[in-house]
Amino acid sequence: MSEEIKKIIDGISKDAEEIVLKNVAIVADQLGFELQGGGGADPRVPYMQAGIMQAMQILQGAVGGQVMMPSGAGLAPGIAAVLKWKAQTFNSPVETYPGEIVVVEFCRSGKGGEVVKAGGQKAMNFYNFDSLMPHTPIVTGDVFDIPIHKKGRESFLRLSKPVKDHFLNGPIGDVSTDVGEWAKANVKYGAQMVTMHNIGTDPTIPKKLGGQKSPREAAKNLEEVLQAVKCPVVIGGSGNPTEDIKVFEACAAVSESERLLISSTNLDDYTKIVPIAKKYDHNILGFTQLDLNNAKKLNAEMLKLGMPKDHIVMDPTCAPLGYGIQYSFSIYQRIRLAALKGETDIQCPMSGGTTNAWGAREAFLANKVKPEWGERNYRGPLWEILTAFMLSIAGLDIAMMLHPLAIQSFRQIVTELTAREKAAKINHLDWLTMEV
Repeated sequence: MSEEIKKIIDGISKDAEEIVLKNVAIVADQLGFELQGGGGADPRVPYMQAGIMQAMQILQGAVGGQVMMPSGAGLAPGIAAVLKWKAQTFNSPVETYPGEIVVVEFCRSGKGGEVVKAGGQKAMNFYNFDSLMPHTPIVTGDVFDIPIHKKGRESFLRLSKPVKDHFLNGPIGDVSTDVGEWAKANVKYGAQMVTMHNIGTDPTIPKKLGGQKSPREAAKNLEEVLQAVKCPVVIGGSGNPTEDIKVFEACAAVSESERLLISSTNLDDYTKIVPIAKKYDHNILGFTQLDLNNAKKLNAEMLKLGMPKDHIVMDPTCAPLGYGIQYSFSIYQRIRLAALKGETDIQCPMSGGTTNAWGAREAFLANKVKPEWGERNYRGPLWEILTAFMLSIAGLDIAMMLHPLAIQSFRQIVTELTAREKAAKINHLDWLTMEV
């Protein structure tokens, strides 16, 4: 019999009006007790029974689960009572699913070329029992083909001051005028991939602000990035539906020996961009706007065109923290759960532009405007970190990030939550002695 329970029973007297549990740790969702009959009269039995009943009520409230009432609670006075633990069986907490997320590989060729993998889950992210998450969420750092706006420099690219400070005044100086150096800086800060945003190819952006670049210039920038870093690269466009097709064709051609990610296609232009990805053996990012049915439809249509499933990444749209994050979360979660339950067309990794967090005023407003919100140099990155982390819980596999501190912090969170060496030393079912 538990010494703690024995102390409680021995402490009950005829005059007891209430039972107080002190220094008793209840750490289980189900507890069972039996009251066994025995020989010999004991005038304390009625009080013991009453005390046990009250203890049961307290235990019921403490564990918030099911507590079995003593089978001998109705025994007549005079029968000795013994309280003992009843053996309980704990089943494995692992929930199995019939579906599995495909693994998409991003590969660099040549000596030292790195390979990054996304997907492979057999359960929700961070549900780490039995290695159900073989590849953890990865980070890709943003690089732009337009220098960052600063005093005396006309530029279309205006970023929040906390971000500008790192890339304009960092240890290696202003890297925003050299895409190769910018890519190196992102890798130095912890990015596992680099996203080359060719926003300057938009013909609607004035040339003096960095716009109206040709697809050939975009391809040249990509080559510089590929020479500067060994990690895989995401080929981004400007969002201009006509020019992006030309940009993707030019960039895919100069990187034919690699397997990169073309970002992105949608239900309006997939028939033109999927053939480019297939021709040069690149992966493709399918973008939809917070619509599960459209996400399924886009994937199904790309598969019909012969795009391999293990070359498809989904982007259901990332809303920033506080500005629709709950809806984004629900869409990511519904897609992932549906895929695990057997929806074959959407069994693909998911990406999100978590840099959208910087569009929230809580992230970018200056300290003097909202001093009660705290220091912007921390507030802004936290907004991006939490946006990435919340969506990663729901199924995000690739976080497209901007601020170096956000990149480092999100990667550290993922590492802590998925450190198998550390987890292997913990018996998760040893709830009696485990220290948290």
